[in-house]
Amino acid sequence: MKYLVIVEKGPENYSVYVPDLPGCTSAGNTLDEALEGIREAVEGHLELMRESGEPIPDPSSEAAFVEVPMAV
Repeated sequence: MKYLVIVEKGPENYSVYVPDLPGCTSAGNTLDEALEGIREAVEGHLELMRESGEPIPDPSSEAAFVEVPMAV
């Protein structure tokens, strides 16, 4: 499965989360660390859902950008 991951760059690190899996988050000092962490977090999150009998949600989130005029 391929889930959308949202990446937020902070002043000193990156945080990431999966909109389709509430509570599934990770962070890292670099983007690579954050992405590796979220891969592991998703695997663990899905495993816990399976073990508890919860349905695994299909990926459904999408990303889009909107352009707005720059205020002068």
